[in-house]
Amino acid sequence: MSLITTELQNDIGTIAFNYAKYRNILSKALIDEMIQAIDALQKSKARVLIIRAPKGSTVWSAGHDVRELPLPGRDPLAYHDPLVTVLRAVQNISMPVIAMIEGSVWGGACDLALSCDILIGGSSCSFCMTPAKIGVPYNVSGILHFINIMGVNTAKEMFFTAQPISAEKACTIGILNHLVEDDQLEEFTYDMARKITHNSPLSIAVIKEQIRLLASAHPMSPLTFERVQGLRRQVYDSNDYAEGIRAFNEKRKPQFTGE
Repeated sequence: MSLITTELQNDIGTIAFNYAKYRNILSKALIDEMIQAIDALQKSKARVLIIRAPKGSTVWSAGHDVRELPLPGRDPLAYHDPLVTVLRAVQNISMPVIAMIEGSVWGGACDLALSCDILIGGSSCSFCMTPAKIGVPYNVSGILHFINIMGVNTAKEMFFTAQPISAEKACTIGILNHLVEDDQLEEFTYDMARKITHNSPLSIAVIKEQIRLLASAHPMSPLTFERVQGLRRQVYDSNDYAEGIRAFNEKRKPQFTGE
């Protein structure tokens, strides 16, 4: 069974998660299908891409598949990790990508949603950034991504508390471009996509790339980068990281010691 469904109609491409059994978790298999679909839609000259869950979903995506995280001693979010790879694919594709959010968004799925160019949420949606719940050191590009969108203090709150942010707050702090009722979400999203298809795809592609480059234009010295990577290594080499994965697999609350 395919873990996503793909459609192209009237220059609008749609990728819908189809993994409800596991809450649309971003497994390597699902991500591989997404990347293939993104490439195919690009070659088909789609002008807009919508990423969504099936209508009526209570979970948009549960995020990174914890079962696939590496054992302690290896970076869980290295450059070639599947999650990091699909984030780049969404950010680098030339067409605008709209995240149509229905239901809750957890962990790495928050980063996937924020990698989209426009986020439209239904009243049922919420966002919860969960790496601290399982002792994962989030990567540099991901943290910078959150800071750019919502500011330093809000990003800290999301990461430190690992508590859900409501649809209303998500709209207030700039995560969502638009908040609409769930029963209007599909119509509103596809109406916006149709408006985008009437404009110059070349102009949009160039503007999107300019914004991406400017948003990431934060200088960092080699020494600072090495320091950050060293700090992250302390976490994925730690007992807390091992305990977080064990606790998840054993379906219990982790007992972190800070070691």
